[in-house]
Amino acid sequence: MWSPQSSFVDAEPAVYWTSQPRSVPIQPPLHIDTSADLVIIGGGFTGLWAAIEARLRDPAREVVLLDMEQIAFGATGRNGGFLEPSLTHGLENGLARYPVDEMRTLLRLGNENYAQIADFIRANHIDCDLQEHGVIWAATAPYLAEAIPEIVALHQEWGQDTIPLSADDLRAEVNSPVYYGGVWSRGEGGLVDPARLAWGLLGVALELGVRVHERTRVTSLVDAGARVAVQTTGGSILARKVLHATSAYPGVISEIRRYVVPVYDYVLMSEPLTEAQRAAIGWRTRFGLADGDNQFVYSRMTADNRILYGGWDAVFYRKGVDPSFDQRDASHQFLAERFFRTFPQLEGLRFTHRWGGAIDTCSRFAVFFNTTHGGKVAYAAGYTGLGVGASRFGARTVLDLVDGLQTERTELRLTKMRPVPFPPEPLRSAVITFTQREIARADRSQGKRGLWLRTLDRLGLGFDS
Repeated sequence: MWSPQSSFVDAEPAVYWTSQPRSVPIQPPLHIDTSADLVIIGGGFTGLWAAIEARLRDPAREVVLLDMEQIAFGATGRNGGFLEPSLTHGLENGLARYPVDEMRTLLRLGNENYAQIADFIRANHIDCDLQEHGVIWAATAPYLAEAIPEIVALHQEWGQDTIPLSADDLRAEVNSPVYYGGVWSRGEGGLVDPARLAWGLLGVALELGVRVHERTRVTSLVDAGARVAVQTTGGSILARKVLHATSAYPGVISEIRRYVVPVYDYVLMSEPLTEAQRAAIGWRTRFGLADGDNQFVYSRMTADNRILYGGWDAVFYRKGVDPSFDQRDASHQFLAERFFRTFPQLEGLRFTHRWGGAIDTCSRFAVFFNTTHGGKVAYAAGYTGLGVGASRFGARTVLDLVDGLQTERTELRLTKMRPVPFPPEPLRSAVITFTQREIARADRSQGKRGLWLRTLDRLGLGFDS
């Protein structure tokens, strides 16, 4: 007998995006001692964009990109493919943390960054299914719907192409009985196939002359005077500069661990919808979709009419990042049950893929930067789930820093200031667990935030995915 739980019991425990044929051959591991002008640690979006930018700035620069697994293995290939212009995890979060003048700059830089990504994809013929229809925030309770006019007014005040949707308006776009209205940010963001974008960027990097070594783990950085010795499992690279971009995955710069907590997000991918199923829910325009709870679910339609459905719980494991955490029955069952409450007309649909992945959350929800080793090493981390678009900005900023350049990006408070660090263990686990419980309680209490969450809000702190 069919049930929400049975809908994913036969799902492949693998990432749908990276289960597709890879368009660029796997690059060989490093197996010799060598040298380079710039070594980039981490082949995710930040590392890929940095490699491309470094060669575009100086075609003679020797650039080596290292990844401990394969390109698109980590967060880059496990996300929902939401390509958004925000550099601050949304307008409201940015306004709570940055001065008004800086927010104007950050909005402009974010919009420019998004447009440049879209132009780059088209100019380089990267086949990543770019869709530019924005994102809809859906109110799943009456109290959330009451906030729609205020949300729209704020976004329009800041020049954003945002419109309100009544319950009927939203159900005409995507038919669900749990939607009470929504907010459509039409001109802000789109969708991509993240693995195909990463492989496309890899192809461009290789064409530009970047040396890429996959399945090469960096074990340490050793200061060697004017250079840095990058020790790996296959050899050593003597580098003039090093750029570190490993996201939530453990790297070789220990101070990052003070600011970043890896949390796990879980995802289901459905089988392709039939034409009758598609007619039952609508969703003819391929926008991104997210609900309005503090613990939110995001979803999207793929090119072959599958629905990706993920998010909600942001699971924290004290152990950090480990392959054993990639599957979690409780999270996948919750997502399946919520999916069929959202789309009861799709009862009987099955999921073909299920996975999880680590997100590098930090207390301000936005990327941060720093330099070490006398400025020869720079890093970017802390995107907190919105790194598909912001990673290019992060790559260009961290490259500015390691190159010793003074630019508009390097002068931002966002760049100069680090987030408040998380406390050490065992207090870290206790604080995170308590905060998660308070967030869940707020969702059960029509969004009313208790004393603990209000205190974090006043201090500009938070926990999210």
